[in-house]
Amino acid sequence: MATLKSGDAFPSDVVFKYIPWSEESGDIKACGIPINYNASKEWAGKKVVLFSVPGAFTPTCSVNHMPGYIKNLPQLRAKGVDIVAVVAFNDPFVMSAWGKANEVRRDEILFLSDPDAQFSKSIGWADEASGRTSRYAIVIDHGKVSYAQIETERGAVKKSGADAVLASL
Repeated sequence: MATLKSGDAFPSDVVFKYIPWSEESGDIKACGIPINYNASKEWAGKKVVLFSVPGAFTPTCSVNHMPGYIKNLPQLRAKGVDIVAVVAFNDPFVMSAWGKANEVRRDEILFLSDPDAQFSKSIGWADEASGRTSRYAIVIDHGKVSYAQIETERGAVKKSGADAVLASL
């Protein structure tokens, strides 16, 4: 597939790995059980913000990228966003722990795993050198992409940050 762009239909076969948040597995040391998360199906009739980071627990991702989304959740909801999700190449256990470390509860933000950066590769937005997911943001509005931007500058959070996404809504 070519690079995803505004106006495109969101692909119909996107499946991530995911560990749902629960009270029982809310402790960072609790593992939980990974399940498939069929994003294409779950997001079909919703407005979704999906942002991607190269890796959980990394400096730019943890200090500059994630906090903006946590802070701006109320503003995103006010703009009609039903789901906010972050994706990285990390396994679902790491993504779940990253959510817990950021004190995100009750799936306020979904922490999804893109194993082997399969989705990111399918849209042309995986880092070729490392094989990781690139830093990008996509807004999907009832199955149509309304915003799709990738960071081209290493360590930058200009096009994929919560402020840029909010400005696009």
